[in-house]
Amino acid sequence: MRDDFFWLNAINRATVVVGCRNKQFDETLARRAARGIKAVEAAGQADPSKRVKKYIAWEPMFIAAAGPEVTVIHAGRSSQDILSTVRAAMLRDDLLEFAGALEDVIGDLLKLARRHRDTIVPSYTNGVAAQPTSYGHTLSAVAASLLRTRVRVQQTLQAFDACAMGSTVLNGTCWPLDRSGMARTLGFARPVANALDATSMSPVDFPLQAASCAAEAAVRIGSMINDIMVQYAQPRPWIQLREGGENTYVSSAMPQKRNPGLMNNCREDCSDVIGAMMTAFTRAHNVVPGMVDGKSTDKNGRMMASAMTMLKRFSKVLAGLVISPERALEELNSDWTASQEIADRLMRDHGLPFRIGHHVASRMVGWARANNVLPLAFPYEEFERIYREEIEEEFPEGDPKLPMSREEFQAALDPRSIVRNRATAGSCAPAEVDRLIDEAQKELSELASQRTAQIERIDAALAELDSAFETLL
Repeated sequence: MRDDFFWLNAINRATVVVGCRNKQFDETLARRAARGIKAVEAAGQADPSKRVKKYIAWEPMFIAAAGPEVTVIHAGRSSQDILSTVRAAMLRDDLLEFAGALEDVIGDLLKLARRHRDTIVPSYTNGVAAQPTSYGHTLSAVAASLLRTRVRVQQTLQAFDACAMGSTVLNGTCWPLDRSGMARTLGFARPVANALDATSMSPVDFPLQAASCAAEAAVRIGSMINDIMVQYAQPRPWIQLREGGENTYVSSAMPQKRNPGLMNNCREDCSDVIGAMMTAFTRAHNVVPGMVDGKSTDKNGRMMASAMTMLKRFSKVLAGLVISPERALEELNSDWTASQEIADRLMRDHGLPFRIGHHVASRMVGWARANNVLPLAFPYEEFERIYREEIEEEFPEGDPKLPMSREEFQAALDPRSIVRNRATAGSCAPAEVDRLIDEAQKELSELASQRTAQIERIDAALAELDSAFETLL
């Protein structure tokens, strides 16, 4: 269990090993100190109340076990650099765990996107059905957003993979300590360069960066959940949670209701994470450098635990989604999301100015809604009449005869045809969706490899420290 007590002992182990190696104190004293550290560790294993979180509570147990002479290992150190190192190590572990869970969520999104590459659904702007797209394209966009957050997590892990040991209180020490050796021994990439930064600023900045990353993910996840929840206002949603288990629950009064409890809870998780982020910034705000307000391992640990709960619950939401391609297509064909395609084709294939074509399509929609006519039932002859009237009124230099054939007209109103014929990079065309998913999976794999390498480096350093410490004993 890598809690505060674990890292206090690891720091003292490293101090003895590195200090003995550098002749800061002799081997006899180092062995005596090592035995004292071992005794404190054993006491903490036997009695959880002795797993203390502060050096000033740890040192009396150390002295009781090995005598006051061993306090020489504290030369050049302070609670400031020790606790700053503990905090960085613990938050680093939490953020690495969060990174792995975020990778799992992104991977789930990409698998779902691949499965629904050809599922044609409405897309929305301003909450209004706008155009047809594929659900695979929609999911790959959510994955792209979370992938940017995952990149930011990696940048945060790299920026704060630094050890405060040797900075003492805030301006270093007269003792010639091996700061780089201490950092490597504890599994850090390097020491924090500036001693004041090491104890006063970096321990506050790291939680703020971690909180921002978690809140970024919460915003995107909450937005997707709300996008799905809109469907529950319909009697026949095209996307919903599979009924039963922890996914849904019934109403106590209304037998027909199946409430999406899992999504409700996940949305609440997102709010908790964003609230924790705001709390982290509030604690750190408006205090002089060096204050402890924003540094608590307990409070920052709870913040990251909330983020983990959110990601795990969101994975369950993704696993529980039921998507009906037939119902989604029916939804598209019940509204005029294909109307822009009419304007585009009139310009692209027949040279009509775009704005005139747009007005033609707008007149079509107006007539259809006034007469309760759906797109696939729109009469071609009515389209000819509308086109002629628009040309005569707004573009008299044009030919009033409709240049678009009946077959072209029907194809322009088919959502499947619209999606297939998208030509731009990054569009919802099936080949582009495949490319976007492939590229995202490649980037995700590279990030996972970096995370694994960092975990392995930390574990290897701590294992090497254990070996050196046992040899010294």
